[in-house]
Amino acid sequence: MNDTSALPTLSRQQVGRLLQALREEIGKAVIGQQAAIDDLLTALIANGHVLVEGVPGLGKTLLVRALARCFGGDFGRIQFTPDLMPSDVTGHAVYDLASEQFKLCKGPVFTHLLLADEINRAPAKTQAALLEVMQERQVTLEGRTLPVPQPFLVLATQNPIEQEGTYPLPEAELDRFMLKLRMDYPEAADELALVRQVARSTRADMLEVTALRPLLQAADVLALQQLASTLPLDEQVLDYAVRLVRRTRDWSDLTLGAGPRASIDLVRCGRARALLRGGDFVLPDDIKACALAVLRHRVCLAPELDIEGLSADQVLLQLLDQVAAPRP
Repeated sequence: MNDTSALPTLSRQQVGRLLQALREEIGKAVIGQQAAIDDLLTALIANGHVLVEGVPGLGKTLLVRALARCFGGDFGRIQFTPDLMPSDVTGHAVYDLASEQFKLCKGPVFTHLLLADEINRAPAKTQAALLEVMQERQVTLEGRTLPVPQPFLVLATQNPIEQEGTYPLPEAELDRFMLKLRMDYPEAADELALVRQVARSTRADMLEVTALRPLLQAADVLALQQLASTLPLDEQVLDYAVRLVRRTRDWSDLTLGAGPRASIDLVRCGRARALLRGGDFVLPDDIKACALAVLRHRVCLAPELDIEGLSADQVLLQLLDQVAAPRP
C-alpha cells in the first residue's frame, strides 16, 4: 500500500473526476442505488460512520463490500448475532504459557473499514463495544489505550426494527452515526438489469465485486478528508445548516430534536458533497441534500403521527420546505 497520496497535487475538478470514477465503479455492482452510493461516499469523505437500513435482499452488505473492494486499505467484517460478546469486537487478553504473561489479541475492530453486519441482532452490551472506538478512534483493552488505523469508518447494516429477533440501537449509539441511509426497492429497469447481471454470474445468487478496481488507498482517503475540510463555507450557509437542526427542536411534529453533533455533521457532509460534485465551495443545496440522512435517526416523531404511519422523512421534508435557504 502506498504511504503517500498524489491527491494534494490535483485540482478540485480532477479530484471530482476521480470521485465520479469511484461512483461509477461501485455502481457496477450496486445497481439502482445511486443515492445510497453518493451518501456512502459523502460519509467516507467527511470521516463519519454510516448506518444502512433496509429489508433483507436490497444489497446493504453488497454496498459496503463494493466500497471495500475499491479501497486499498484494510477491511474487517463482524456478523452481529445474539450470542456475540464485546470481546469478539474489540479483542481480549490471552495468557501465554511460554512467557507467563498476558498478551493482547486485537479484535476485528482494528481496521480501516469495519462492516458491522446486522448490528441490531446483537444485544445492547455488544453494541456498546463500538461506542468508544466510534467516537475516539481508540480501544481500551486491559487498561491500555490502543489507537485504530486511520482512516477508520464503521459501516453498519440493520434490518428494520419490526423484523423478528432485533434489538433497537440506543440513542447514544445512533448519534455517533453521521448518516443513516435507507435503501429502497429498485426501479423496474434497475431490477431488470440487476437480475440480468446476476443471471450471467457464476455465483447465481449474488452480484460479484471481485471485478471492481481499487481506486483509493488509505492515504488518498485521508487527503480527501483534509481537502474537504478546507472547502470555503460562507457564513450564511453555515447559519442555514444550524437553523435546520435547531428547527427540529421546536417542530410540533417531533418530540425529540437533533443535538449540536447533527449541526457539525451536516456542515461536514455539505463540504464532502461539494467535493463529490467537483465544486469549489459549499452551496445551500449541498447542505439540503444531506439533511435527511443526517437527521432521520436523531429525531423522534410525535406518538400520534407514529400511529398514523407517518415517517420521520415525511416530517423532515416538511421542515426543510419551511426553513429558508440563503440566496446567492
